Amino acid sequence: MSRVRVLVGTRKGAFILTADGLRRDWVVSGPHFPGWEIYHLKGSPVEPGRIFASQCSGWFGQMVQRSDDGGVSWSAVGKDFVYDGLAGTHQWYDGTAHPWEFNRVWHLEPSLTDPDVVFAGVEDAALFKSCDGGASWHELSGLRRHTTGATWQPGAGGMCLHSIVLDPGNPARLFTAISAAGAFRSDDGGESWRPINRGLRSAYIPDPEAAVGHCVHHIAMHRANPQRLFMQKHWDVMRSDDAGENWYEISGDLPSDFGFVIDVHAHEPETVYVVPIKSDQEHYPSYGRNWVMAW
Repeated sequence: MSRVRVLVGTRKGAFILTADGLRRDWVVSGPHFPGWEIYHLKGSPVEPGRIFASQCSGWFGQMVQRSDDGGVSWSAVGKDFVYDGLAGTHQWYDGTAHPWEFNRVWHLEPSLTDPDVVFAGVEDAALFKSCDGGASWHELSGLRRHTTGATWQPGAGGMCLHSIVLDPGNPARLFTAISAAGAFRSDDGGESWRPINRGLRSAYIPDPEAAVGHCVHHIAMHRANPQRLFMQKHWDVMRSDDAGENWYEISGDLPSDFGFVIDVHAHEPETVYVVPIKSDQEHYPSYGRNWVMAW
């Protein structure tokens, strides 16, 4: 029977939960890196024993950790994320120009085919890639240098690139999402990018056709249907059936369509999980419940 593994990052360390396929008996390992904020953990689909972790501290800064034995032992790898060339500026909360500065790694996404390739989404929003298992990183600066980049502004949690989605049927296609700039797609391996935000509506943006500026919280895909994407926006749960070319709302009868996470069932590409949050002011689940959406 297959086994289940859940990787959990918290503000006080990381935990690894494992169980058999019935999910009746769980073994909890951790905390790993006790006392550290763990922004993300992700295992390699090529080598399941390889796990990457983004470890951050207000005192000690950013660390990237890697395990090659399923979390039994860890080694620090490269932590230098240097923007390509002159970093330039983006807009700050008040509309003034603010220099791009690296703060932390929000997301780590291992390659679907090569265990030594991993992508990192960082704050201030940029995309990095490592081809040596995280030992060194280089920026895929075509995203940050998009013609709209200077107009991007941070969301309440900072201007973070928090979602990286790889297309299993097209190695050259990547999706990213940035708070608060929107969703973007590359069809040439990350060299060039374009916004894919048609259909998104945001009350704080006067222009209903604005290409960027939307506060996207997360995007998700199921490998069996890479043309279909799901999105949790600042408000609204969205779906695209054409790789992000167009989006439409599917919030339905949710008690609230505000939230931060969205994901697709591992084996059921039509089943989507969301966690409705009462509001953008009150950050707790509506009625103390999570919700499953079936399509």
